[in-house]
Amino acid sequence: MKFGLTQSFNCSYLPEKEEQLLVYTEREQDLATRYSQLIRAGFRRSGNLIYRPHCPSCDACQSIRIPIKDFSPSRSQRRLLNKNKHLNTQLSYTTNDKYYPLYERYINTRHQDGSMYPASVEQYKGLIECAWKPPIFIEAYLDNELVAVAITDHIEQEGGERAFSALYTFFAPELAHASMGTWMILQQITHGQAKNYDFLYLGYQVDACQKMNYKTKFLPHERFLQNKWQKNPSN
Repeated sequence: MKFGLTQSFNCSYLPEKEEQLLVYTEREQDLATRYSQLIRAGFRRSGNLIYRPHCPSCDACQSIRIPIKDFSPSRSQRRLLNKNKHLNTQLSYTTNDKYYPLYERYINTRHQDGSMYPASVEQYKGLIECAWKPPIFIEAYLDNELVAVAITDHIEQEGGERAFSALYTFFAPELAHASMGTWMILQQITHGQAKNYDFLYLGYQVDACQKMNYKTKFLPHERFLQNKWQKNPSN
């Protein structure tokens, strides 16, 4: 496999740091297969790009995944499931014209201090479009109104393992009080359990970044450390 290394740029998670990415550079046809192999080695995708942080003086970014068959919701997660039981979800394998207006409201209301503000169609397409790996969409509805979307990948791995890989979630800003981000992860776990999947990949965990720490509350979970998946010491 061939990889390239980006130049250093400001870190998205730790403002005082700079980051570099190791990027898979081959242009073969079966990128979906390579992706399923590389995600087991701590890689992730954004659009058509398969990458992993590769910072010379920092290893704060740790790939994290939930073994779906072993997952047990905490007391607060059970309360959240009960609180939002009036919502329902379904899988969709094609995009919907209703997604972008919801995405735009979400970004322009909740992320005005971030790099994704203001929302644009081009930026949105960068999230949902991939030439070799069309994502799956988990839609959440309040009655008949679309209120949240989780973008996720279906992964087929060697040895018969199957997984979801969570990419991004957006939701109606007025439902922020309902902890929709956490709830949509729980929905991905629920759909994964129904399909007898093995894992839900959650991207990167950065312990020093407070906004990332919601991921550590899903137990048990595993992190990719010293080139192998290990149960988190706190599990």
